[in-house]
Amino acid sequence: MTSDDVLVIDDIVIPPGSNKTVEIQVARLLSGTLIHMPVHVFRSENPGPTILLSGGLHGDEVNGIEVVRRMISLGIFEHIHCGTVVALPIINVYGFLFFSREVPDGKDVNRSFPGSAQGSLAAQVAHTLSTKILPVVDMGIDFHTGGASRTNYPQIRYAPEDAQAIHMAQAFQAPISMSSSLISGSLRACGHEMGVPIIVYEGGESLRLDEKAVKEAIRGTKRFLHSLGMLSKAPKTHGIKDRDRVSKKSPRHIAGNTWVRAEASGLFSFERQSGQAVREGELIGRIRNPYDSYTVKVFSPMDGFIVGHNNIPLVHRGDALFHIGKETEWPDTAAH
Repeated sequence: MTSDDVLVIDDIVIPPGSNKTVEIQVARLLSGTLIHMPVHVFRSENPGPTILLSGGLHGDEVNGIEVVRRMISLGIFEHIHCGTVVALPIINVYGFLFFSREVPDGKDVNRSFPGSAQGSLAAQVAHTLSTKILPVVDMGIDFHTGGASRTNYPQIRYAPEDAQAIHMAQAFQAPISMSSSLISGSLRACGHEMGVPIIVYEGGESLRLDEKAVKEAIRGTKRFLHSLGMLSKAPKTHGIKDRDRVSKKSPRHIAGNTWVRAEASGLFSFERQSGQAVREGELIGRIRNPYDSYTVKVFSPMDGFIVGHNNIPLVHRGDALFHIGKETEWPDTAAH
């Protein structure tokens, strides 16, 4: 799809050189109120790629919603030099209304692709994207946050088998980038099957706005659009000044990542947090019995960087506490 083509979304024609908002009807609430999915389209007069920027696939991941909303509000896409931006702030409108990751029937939209017009509510939302949005875009960035009260340090995840997705991640220049296998039923997997590479940005925690994560996402998106010739200037990478933070030498490529899990139940407190470097055997947290009958120290299993951590102070044995990865070289895309 190039910008000299007539773009049609949900029977609405958006010609080159125009901006338009398309209100796609998804379904109805129990009250009979119609639910729409607003899609903001920004088109240059000059040919170029069509880029999807989406948030709110999980309704409680507000940072992703804020990233897309703020870029629209700042007018970043109103004067792109070429191509088209399709900006979708909230995919899962139902989850957003109910502060929930899922839709009301408990299903995850991001495990329901390509979906079905006659399927579950989650399948219907997925079907809307896979039939009305994905066919008209060339590539995309899907904005997420950590879930279940876990914080993710600003990072890009890409499919290791997709050379174009690797190049997209390199252009974005997030503080951390890592490979992440495609999950069946996900938006990324559906896009991959349709020839639409999609990378995922993760930053912050669900139901909690994280200004640093939002700003890092916007800077990365502008760098990505600049690499495609759609914006004239790309921002520099901006590091966080705290000791040992990843951005001190960003961007980094991480692999060999693993979860450190609780070896006991109790009150959890962390000594180190997302974005910080750790050494093998370093103390990174403690779990204490509420009656003070025992304390269990949590140590890093390897040298690396914390890419995500748990914020819940009450943990059970086996709960995920820290997500740690090692710095590695980028994969050789010539092999793909």
